[in-house]
Amino acid sequence: MSFAGQRILSLESRRAAEMAVLISRYEGIPVVAPSVKEKAVTEPDEAIRFICDLEAGAYDMVICMTGVGLSFLLGLLTPTMTRDRVGAALRRATIVARGPKPVGILRTLGVPIEVMIPEPNTWREILAAVTARPERRIAVQEYGRPNPDLYRALEALGARVTPVTVYHWELPEDLTPLRAAAHGLAQGEFAMVLFTSSIQIEHLLQVAEQEGIAPEVRKALKEKVRIASIGPVMTEALVAQGFTPHVIPKHPKMPSLVKAAAEGA
Repeated sequence: MSFAGQRILSLESRRAAEMAVLISRYEGIPVVAPSVKEKAVTEPDEAIRFICDLEAGAYDMVICMTGVGLSFLLGLLTPTMTRDRVGAALRRATIVARGPKPVGILRTLGVPIEVMIPEPNTWREILAAVTARPERRIAVQEYGRPNPDLYRALEALGARVTPVTVYHWELPEDLTPLRAAAHGLAQGEFAMVLFTSSIQIEHLLQVAEQEGIAPEVRKALKEKVRIASIGPVMTEALVAQGFTPHVIPKHPKMPSLVKAAAEGA
């Protein structure tokens, strides 16, 4: 399996260097254009209120959606609370981890994980895991945006859902690589595009619109390049925009995505 020297576009941001190495390992020429900036909220009030409510017994369950979100949470709390206090507060509730990414930080805080969400780690797996459980006062540490489908589904079970917002997604400060990627797509420079987060397709099309080449980019994604999608949430986002992925790995992990993409190149 090999990309055979083809130019492969990735819109990965936080793990851009790792993605480039993976593409090169399968003999592709990596072009990595970071498309997302994860930015912590500026005020710690919501994070502080969340911990205080935990200490007061306001929640039965906390759903930890991302490791980066927990990192931002700790960063917001550090000026006013010790890690020991945060860990003790979290230990008062049933902890649900959406896959392995929150696990490391929870362990450093001494917080046991009672429910581990299996692959592909979507809101549907979360719902299935908590449906039969008794906890119904649920706090959700959000990722970069709200997940109304999850909230509605939990509320339909009789739960009271409280989102905890600690960061959000923005366009990168330097848009030069993403603009170049959009123009490259429009000009047919790439054999395949690898998508790892649903926000990537939105930001790519947003920049293409700003550059006046949205129709050309859409045409390229439909007709000129193969699309690899990391998993169900990403695939749903692509389909909603009118694009059909050609490659979806068995496991929603970056190495699996690149390997599957090389096999289907």
